[in-house]
Amino acid sequence: MSKANKAYSLFNPILFAGCLILLVGFAIRASFGVFQIPIQEDFGWMRVEFSLAIAIQNLSWGIGEPFFNIISEKYGTRKAILLGIVFYAAGLLLSSFAVNPETHQMLAILIGFGFSGMGFGVILSVVGRSTSDKHRSLALGIATSAGSLGQITGPPLIEKLLQQMPWNHVFMVAAAAILLTTLLLPWIRSDSPVKKDTNDIKMSKVLGYALKDPTFAMIFLGFFSCGFQIAFITAHFPAYIAEMCSAIPQNSVLRSMGIASTSALGAFSIAIIGTANLVGAITAGALGSRFRKKSLLSLIYTGRTIAAAAFIMTPMTPDSVVIFSIVMGSLWLATVPLTSGLVGHIYGLKFMGTLYGLVFFSHQLGGFLGVWLGGYFYDQFGNYDLVWWVGIGVGAFSAIIHFPVREKPMIMPMPPPLKEA
Repeated sequence: MSKANKAYSLFNPILFAGCLILLVGFAIRASFGVFQIPIQEDFGWMRVEFSLAIAIQNLSWGIGEPFFNIISEKYGTRKAILLGIVFYAAGLLLSSFAVNPETHQMLAILIGFGFSGMGFGVILSVVGRSTSDKHRSLALGIATSAGSLGQITGPPLIEKLLQQMPWNHVFMVAAAAILLTTLLLPWIRSDSPVKKDTNDIKMSKVLGYALKDPTFAMIFLGFFSCGFQIAFITAHFPAYIAEMCSAIPQNSVLRSMGIASTSALGAFSIAIIGTANLVGAITAGALGSRFRKKSLLSLIYTGRTIAAAAFIMTPMTPDSVVIFSIVMGSLWLATVPLTSGLVGHIYGLKFMGTLYGLVFFSHQLGGFLGVWLGGYFYDQFGNYDLVWWVGIGVGAFSAIIHFPVREKPMIMPMPPPLKEA
């Protein structure tokens, strides 16, 4: 097989390296909710204090995403990822020495920017450019599922480490794991093997057109609820389960798996969500090449809305936690390959990273509010009920707003012809 054909194939070095980088990054990011109770108990903080740090981290991730994509498209993907790795590791290492909420919240900015460089925006863009039109949607689904694999392995591993060492030492271990991903950078090719665009269109022109396009606005608004729901559950679900779930029966299957407490079930539930999403993200990516992406997105948001409403309206038991985790997990990051693929399909691959980064800001704005409101409402009312209903409401909104999206490649208006002298 020729070098060019290998570049177009589904499985190539860029996809492999990108998946591993996403796996490590998400393994740590998905584990911050497991730190909620240990850090709160260590310092005697209110729940909202560390929640705000996680919320700021999500918002910083969203703010940094477009800038890291510009760095990737202008100066090279490797440089963007390396800068993200340095920021991420430095933020984790410095956080291990933080002893007050304000320091954690400030360092969360550094962690969020770091994940911008080694997260979905940069990685999915280079993966998308390294595969053919036939395989692109599936490749994006596979890369997205790598984040879920990190979610499977991260929280249980962090939970085990917290039983062996203080939380600040676990932060140091996480920083070391992030630095190890630099070994994967030689496999990331900054140059795109996909055929170059025939026109010499500039980023400013595409960006200006997209920002005036109602379809772009609808995709932007629709991605908000995804971030709200995911960030809230990732940050608060372990603590919510530990406090609200009934005790695990002695004869439970969970006990035979080593899950003997509700705190362990909380970490395990995040892993279940990640496991289910391995199937969900890849399936969504495969379906995205055959069916309209906007219709699939509406179905996913509808499913999330129904699942969340059913979960909080019924008594919580270990069994209901597992069932909800499986259902929500199958829909968890299934939106990412479809949303990024939709942006690439409509506005082209050349500046897909930057445009997806802008859309992703909406996702992270939702993530900020989901995490922060979770902690705020908990401190105000002693429960998470209100924030669950807010998440259900924005999920229903996202299901509706994707219907009018125009899923057709962008046709840029041509400049008027020059007048003859």
